Parts: sequence; C-alpha cells; structure tokens
Amino acid sequence: MSSRLKVERSVQRRLLEGMTYELIPLKNLTDQSEHLPSGATVSVTCSPAKTIDDTLDLCAEYADKGFAVIPHIAARMVEGEDHVDRIARRVRDAGIRKVFCIGGDADPRGPFADSAAFLRSFLDRRPEIDAVGIGSYPDGHAAITEQVLDDAQVEKQEIIRQAGLQGYMATQMCFDAQTIVSWLERRRAAGVSLPCHLGVPGAVDRTRLLAISIRLGIGHSARYLKKNKASVIRLMSPGGYNPNKIVAPLSSRANELGIEGIHCFTFNAVDTTEVWRRKSLKKLGA
Repeated sequence: MSSRLKVERSVQRRLLEGMTYELIPLKNLTDQSEHLPSGATVSVTCSPAKTIDDTLDLCAEYADKGFAVIPHIAARMVEGEDHVDRIARRVRDAGIRKVFCIGGDADPRGPFADSAAFLRSFLDRRPEIDAVGIGSYPDGHAAITEQVLDDAQVEKQEIIRQAGLQGYMATQMCFDAQTIVSWLERRRAAGVSLPCHLGVPGAVDRTRLLAISIRLGIGHSARYLKKNKASVIRLMSPGGYNPNKIVAPLSSRANELGIEGIHCFTFNAVDTTEVWRRKSLKKLGA
C-alpha cells in the first residue's frame, strides 16, 4: 500500500470515528437513538414545526445520557432579546459547549432575519460555550445569492473570532465531491479558515426518507426540495447514492482543505447509518 493511500485511509477512519449524528425531533427518535454509539456527538435540528425549547429539551436529555450535544438554533425562530437570554441560560444550565446557528426557513418570529444578527446578540451574553458551527452551501442557495452567502460566512467567522471561540462550518447536502473541493478552494483563497465538517447523508432507505419528508410538513418539505432538487433526485435514484462516494474521494484533500469532520444527516435512520459506518471502518482496518 502506498504512503498516500495509507494517509487517505487514516483520514477516512478519523472522519468516520468522530462523526456527528444529526437527529430530527420525530416520533421514531427514541427507538433510533438506541443505535447511537456510546458517547457519540448528536446534533439536534430546529424544525419550523417545533420550537427552540423543544430542541434544547432533547439536547438536555441526550446530555444526561452521556452524549455530546449540539443544538441547532434557528435565528428566525428567536422571538426577541428576552428569548436570547433564556436560550443562553438553558445552554449554560445544560452544560452544552457547542451550538450550531442557522438562519432557518421559518418566517421571522422576532427581530432576527439571519444567523449573524442572532450570533452577535447570543455571544454578547457570554453563554459559556467553546465552539459555534455555521451552515455553508457548496451548491448555493435557491433564495440567497452567492455573494451574500460568501460575505455572511466571512462576517460570522469574524464574530466567532472576536468572541474568542472555536468555529466550524458544516456543508449542506452536496453529492459531487469535486463541487465541494472547488468551493472549499475558493473559500480558503478568500480567507475563510473555519474547519469544514462535510454534510453527508447517512445510509438512508429511500422509502424512509420520503416518509420523514412528509412528516416534516408539506411547506417545509417543499422549501427543502426547491433548494436541493438535484441532490434529492440523486439520493432517491436506485443505486444513486452511497455515503462513501463523498467521504472517500474527499479524504485525499482533507488535510489540505481543512476538512476535519463529518456532519451526518441521518434522517433518523441511525440503525442503517451505523451499520454503514461500522462496515466502512472494518474495511479500512479500524
């Protein structure tokens, strides 16, 4: 085995071993949580059909069970400055050390239309956290121009830096490894140094994915499909998707491009996703 291949396999093992499991607050969550590895990092989404408190409630439960937790906080679902106070207090009381901030798809319920505005207010509270994650879009965004996305990413990186915290960016679903590479090369050249966590769908049964999409709500699903039509078509196509098709080729550029983690969209298919992860590690000799 060549030294280059050894390095790639080592990187792939590291990414898979440290994978973050994104979970959705749906009815099957309790059953699927039984398949999480002990002490795993779980990231709980902030659904427009729920509330931020629902997300924080779940995070507190997972923290009590020994998991590392990352609540998603959608800026558009924050009702005002008093709500920011409550969020900061709950994050502190639950011992949460990392949060993931997004703008969100909901209509604004308060003064925050984007995640940068919320981040400034939230971090002014000094919420006793270590790290902040933000979203990123290698495939672009249906409703936001590329320039606005790029400028916002630089702005949020600076907000996090000024707060003296660690940061990272997690990519939205993209099924083309070269698209991710090209996007990361441009962002690094533009001065974005935040570590990158690859947003990778897990081993999701297509029928289950469709059922979950319906349960998330027609409006939310329609927005998601509009933003990610090509990705969803590929995901739903027979034989069209395997998580390793994204992870493996990017492992060869991970060190160069600052790819330090995997943010796995499990769609609550933790059982099949964990089977895939363990099989992949076994093939890598882990």
